[in-house]
Amino acid sequence: MDQKNLCGGGRPNRRKPPAITDHGDKPFAVNIARVTRQNRTYRTALWTGSHLQLTLMSIRPGEDIGLEVHPHLDQFIRIEDGAGLVVMGDAKDHLDFRANVCGGYAFIIPAGKWHNLINTGARPIKLYSIYAPVQHPYGTVQKTREDAEAAEHD
Repeated sequence: MDQKNLCGGGRPNRRKPPAITDHGDKPFAVNIARVTRQNRTYRTALWTGSHLQLTLMSIRPGEDIGLEVHPHLDQFIRIEDGAGLVVMGDAKDHLDFRANVCGGYAFIIPAGKWHNLINTGARPIKLYSIYAPVQHPYGTVQKTREDAEAAEHD
């Protein structure tokens, strides 16, 4: 049996972190806080399985994810760094849930809820998102929001 010592036996782990790339449907362990803060792309899939996907995002100051709805999937988002405003609701013109969020906060978006996350801070929001089921194609890397929007229209 192959067993990895990822925590360094009581010492801080000084090993090089795994590549920020899609590790597919193989077993995977990662210091999620560290790779999330290191990510410089708007969106990168870090792990894509048959029923679940983990992505990393970096949202620039003043930028947002964009008002959207996922009818058939639930989404979990955890912010590691930065600050923003999350809005959600049953319709794009009825966003009755509003919360200021920052590093250490997580929020859950139920399927069918319109939502957006707006960066209200002075530095990028660094977050990871878990989708169930999978939302983006295996290997997704979108350097900017513009790249993400272009991919949506392809």
